[in-house]
Amino acid sequence: MRRDLPALTGLRFFLALWVILHHLTGDGQPLAASLSAAFPALLFTLIRGGYQAVTTFFVLSGFVLTRSYWNASWTRTALTKYYRGRVARVYPICVFSMLAVVPFILADTTPGMWISLTAHLTLTQAWFGPIPVKWNTPAWSLSCEMFFYAAFPVLGGFLVRRLRWTWILGTGAFACILTRAMWALGISDGIKPLVHLSDFLMGIVAACAFELVRGRMRGWWLYVPGFLGLAAAIAWADWLPTDLNTVLRPLNGLLLVGLAIGCRMLSGRVLVYLGKSSYAMYILHVPVMWWYLRTSHSVSPALYIAIVIAVSAAVYALLEEPANRLLRR
Repeated sequence: MRRDLPALTGLRFFLALWVILHHLTGDGQPLAASLSAAFPALLFTLIRGGYQAVTTFFVLSGFVLTRSYWNASWTRTALTKYYRGRVARVYPICVFSMLAVVPFILADTTPGMWISLTAHLTLTQAWFGPIPVKWNTPAWSLSCEMFFYAAFPVLGGFLVRRLRWTWILGTGAFACILTRAMWALGISDGIKPLVHLSDFLMGIVAACAFELVRGRMRGWWLYVPGFLGLAAAIAWADWLPTDLNTVLRPLNGLLLVGLAIGCRMLSGRVLVYLGKSSYAMYILHVPVMWWYLRTSHSVSPALYIAIVIAVSAAVYALLEEPANRLLRR
């Protein structure tokens, strides 16, 4: 079975870039005024919706894990190897990102700062609601990923063994309502790993659907309506009959199945490499901003983004990939 899906890797670069643009266009940020004036309101709304890329990352995580461990037999040895691999995937760059902002952490006088630091280093910060420090805000999603990784052998193994449309569609429907059911039961929206479990589950569902449809249709039949649906939902979110994430969840699944079937535009060698370095882009772009603002009183968005991409590509080659291989061994 072919496990490398280059279009999905290329997509990761644009998702990370979308998150960065979202942060640059926030209230009081350097691109907010210029882009809101230069672009139509609809396009600016789509740029500001970059925080939704994180939920797409969660769906993508479920998809890629399912494809990667499709034939896994979850023995004790296999589980040990799997969990070691998951820690190797996430933790080295997480620690590096925290080391990069040590001077700013030491200068922080926020009450409870050391408790927050412990939560960051143990990847548990998203379990406790909003974190009152801003050293590296995007790192909250790593708490979710580690929880998803822990749950995957059960969730993925269950659905892969029941590879029939009835199970796939039923589980997909369950994933669509799971978050709202949690809210109805009183589970706080601040407990992000539980709230976003439905996105990860949708990724597993999409990977199973991909197994049944690949070779039977062209990818653009799925990723074009998936992309257009996502854009429309984000642009006109106020018109939706339910919350935005519930609507985006199946559309993300549709997008990923189509791209996994094939999309040449996202499969070029350079774009795939940038996609591989997208985790470093995502987790390092705030630390890079801390240092950028320390050395410059004005922000050139183009220069800043170029620095983030260059730093991330170098960190991927020199640290992330070597550390990943070392820890896996």
